[in-house]
Amino acid sequence: MFEVAMLVNSVCGVLVAVWLLWRARKQSDLQALAGFAIMMAIWCFGHVVLFQGYEQIGIHIILANPLMPTFFLHFAIRFVNSGSVKEPMLERLYQVVPWFYLTSFVVVLQSWWIGAGDAISTLETRSFFIFTEAGAWNLAYTVLIGILAHGVLLFGWYRHSGNKKRSILAMFGVGAWGLLLATSFVFPSFGISWFPYPMLLLPTYLLLLVYAVVRYQILSVNAFANRALLWVAMMLVILCVIAVISVVSGRLGLQALANVPGWQLWLYSLLILVVAAVIYQPLSRLVSRLIYPGASLNEAVLDTWSTQLKEAHDWPQLTTIGERLLSLQIRRSVAIQLQRTAYPMKEQDDVLAIRVSRSESDWHFVLIGWEDASPGMRLTAEVFASLFSTSCGLLERSLALAVAERKRMDEQHLVELGSLSAAMAHELRNPLNIISMAAYDAPAETRQHIQTQLKRADRLVSDMLVYSGGLTLQVVVTPLRSLIASILAQAQLEGMAFELDIDEAIELDADPQRLQQVFINLIDNAVSFLRNMPEGKLSIEAKEEDQQIVIQVHNNGPAIDPSLQGEALFQPFVTKRAGGSGLGLAIVRRIVDAHGGKIRHRSDSAWPVTFELILPRHFSGVAISNREFHDTK
Repeated sequence: MFEVAMLVNSVCGVLVAVWLLWRARKQSDLQALAGFAIMMAIWCFGHVVLFQGYEQIGIHIILANPLMPTFFLHFAIRFVNSGSVKEPMLERLYQVVPWFYLTSFVVVLQSWWIGAGDAISTLETRSFFIFTEAGAWNLAYTVLIGILAHGVLLFGWYRHSGNKKRSILAMFGVGAWGLLLATSFVFPSFGISWFPYPMLLLPTYLLLLVYAVVRYQILSVNAFANRALLWVAMMLVILCVIAVISVVSGRLGLQALANVPGWQLWLYSLLILVVAAVIYQPLSRLVSRLIYPGASLNEAVLDTWSTQLKEAHDWPQLTTIGERLLSLQIRRSVAIQLQRTAYPMKEQDDVLAIRVSRSESDWHFVLIGWEDASPGMRLTAEVFASLFSTSCGLLERSLALAVAERKRMDEQHLVELGSLSAAMAHELRNPLNIISMAAYDAPAETRQHIQTQLKRADRLVSDMLVYSGGLTLQVVVTPLRSLIASILAQAQLEGMAFELDIDEAIELDADPQRLQQVFINLIDNAVSFLRNMPEGKLSIEAKEEDQQIVIQVHNNGPAIDPSLQGEALFQPFVTKRAGGSGLGLAIVRRIVDAHGGKIRHRSDSAWPVTFELILPRHFSGVAISNREFHDTK
């Protein structure tokens, strides 16, 4: 059993080393671990050689054991000094790694020279390795390098976090297990008769060590570990069953079964387990075809479905791809009904369909018209529908992210545009002032014409500054009637009739300067259209409803063009007013929105033109910047 265990460990070491070297093309820190696996394979093979009577060869191989911890030290330094941890101390230690290898070779050569190992015959005259007194240096050096390697791992456990920290902790546990097993080969040197029984489990050490290292780096190794653990569990169950059979069979009168050696029962059971594992997949596929005829689902088909469904960029494309994939698989036409609303969809007779709908939390599917389909076709449809539902969720999140990104880019563009407008407005003020001063000596008619145009340009610049600049509110309790009355008193109404129907008690939380700007713009707009009308009239009324102030500004001027009504009326640079900037109503809406209110044009009143403002009685917002305004809007 000892010889078989050592051979198994040698083969495992070579296979693991080859696998690690293959993986090391992408992960160079695994090269040193591959060297450790090779040295362990050679070391175990030395015990087999010695066991077979080739004493000198076996002793020389076993005395090369200082190279094992040297490779492991090399691996530990590379493994720890990576990722977020870059320590100068480890860098310096890595630079002297070649000296560790050189020292280890010197120790091995010295051990061969001075005869640090010997062999004794125990257990049916078979030879086992022991250290001589001169071999204490070899053993001490090997232990010292092993302690240094685990010290590096301990430092890495202290500095790292997450998966790497968990890997290091697992390596410590596996290292303790390997130390308990591997050091048993020195027991004969101290007259302890436990050897070689602990070393029978030595093959588990290397496999567990590699698994502890790569389980978070190479996910495919977890599937292998899952199958291996299942095999171990099954063998343990078989051993327990055989033990019970050996005890109970004699008492039940099954003397022939009781006389069978336990190792034969275990061997037969293990053979049955191997046969069952070999024929499991073919039998599973055969049974699946019998129960679900026509269904040929496998990993390749599912991978193809998943890949092609992920290529869809919108809902019609996803539906088209889904119908094509499923129809091709079952060789019948299938319709996919994508229901993203709460409205019911009409069912069609004699049509295979899958209805995928959105609930509050997730996507669900229902098979429609599949009652007469074969079990295989129905299974294929259920699997595909489940995968399609998952793809719907992925597409929904992808589209939501795209919308959010577009919104962010639009908001960024608006902010940049506002900054540019503000800069241009400030720059325009300088040439306008120069023109104004230069026109001082011009003829009166020319000067008046220039001043008129300069006022128009200055108004446009002022509007641009207001619209593009930051909007901060200084909210106080504001009496509405007195504020609007003061504006009307200063307005150039030119004999125009006006009415003010606002109760003195109406007050609201607002910024009086900004609110004054709102009514100045609305009144100026009305006056510009009423100026040439003989019976022009302006009316402003307000009332309080459910903690809101409803204000209506009427005038009997010409009705607004239907093409401008609605949202377009409040867009910047939209105007029918001669000399207007097109920013007045856009500024009004911005200020009203900042107060948490609403403004709209009403065409259903008795007046040709009516603007209705709805402002909250109590303001609950905060100061709003340019960007915050666009968010609110």
